[in-house]
Amino acid sequence: MFPVLIRIGPVTIHTYGFMIAFAFLLGLWLALRQADREGLPREKITDTGFYALFAGIVGARVFFIATDWQHFADHPVDMLKIWEGGLVFYGGVLFAMPVALWYIRKQGLSLWQTLDIWAPSIAVGHAIGRLGCMCAGCCYGLPAALPWAVTFTHPETLAVRGVPLHPTQLYESAAELMNFGILLFIRRRKAFHGQLFWMYVLNYSIIRAVIEVFRGDLERGFVLPGVSVSQGISIVMFALALAFLLRLKKNRI
Repeated sequence: MFPVLIRIGPVTIHTYGFMIAFAFLLGLWLALRQADREGLPREKITDTGFYALFAGIVGARVFFIATDWQHFADHPVDMLKIWEGGLVFYGGVLFAMPVALWYIRKQGLSLWQTLDIWAPSIAVGHAIGRLGCMCAGCCYGLPAALPWAVTFTHPETLAVRGVPLHPTQLYESAAELMNFGILLFIRRRKAFHGQLFWMYVLNYSIIRAVIEVFRGDLERGFVLPGVSVSQGISIVMFALALAFLLRLKKNRI
């Protein structure tokens, strides 16, 4: 689609990198607004976001590199080109969560309250990030004979060129916007801390498992025939989210 947003001489701004930056800043703004409402210190919420973002980008890139290790072994400089696309969301989560938990505990913040503040921001940020994926061509879909199928033609796209594909990036972006709306609705009726965060995880695990059915980038890996790595992780995350929701509701933490 539009992998390059601006190119002026030697200066190139990739659309993917721009969208990731915009997603984080919007998510941070929303989180700070909610932190003010709940009386949590803005600077600690901001720091939590930056620590998690850095760890998440590292983890997401590590997982992406692992899916195509031979290419990156032959072209090691490409490992650093995250602005061109190529981040695995679940990899980001697996790296970001321990770092966020460590920082939240270190600062003496309420764990579940802090994660609840960030949950809607993660959802809307993810929705915007998937638009960046669409522009870069990563996370592309299977061939499709549908009116809304998308054909990538840009020479720098990461998608298969010249073939109508399911716009899986748009599917996921729309689903995450819906997730964002659901979380805002729940927030007005929240019964216990941790409810928003684990509802986000629960909803996203379902979203991702369904979207994977339409994905066409086979290099992302499979744990079983027909079951991708991300679908396997989604099953685990769904069970974990359900268990925590039931436990937190019971204990009213």
